Amino acid sequence: MTDFKDRERAEEAKFALDGETAFRIAARRNRLLGHWAAERMNLTPEEADAYAKAVVQADFEEAGDEDVVRKLLGDLTAAGCEIDEAAVRAALEAKAVEARRQLMSES
Repeated sequence: MTDFKDRERAEEAKFALDGETAFRIAARRNRLLGHWAAERMNLTPEEADAYAKAVVQADFEEAGDEDVVRKLLGDLTAAGCEIDEAAVRAALEAKAVEARRQLMSES
């Protein structure tokens, strides 16, 4: 019986760790994405940092990535950048890979 309990605890711990890792990757991805967009909008370094934090916060509005895509697309368009949703989604995917690499290299 203890083997089963030990296995159950190990699975629960792995599930919690996987969830935490996914959250950290998404937050890092959003920060990187914010800096990517800030560069296209020609923001100062201070403005870029503030904007990256705003992008991270935008991800808490609803589940999934739609809130982040909507924010970036709206802000980039308002700033006069020629960009479409496909380009924003491509950047989102690229930054997700970069974020995962960064976090895994820190471990």
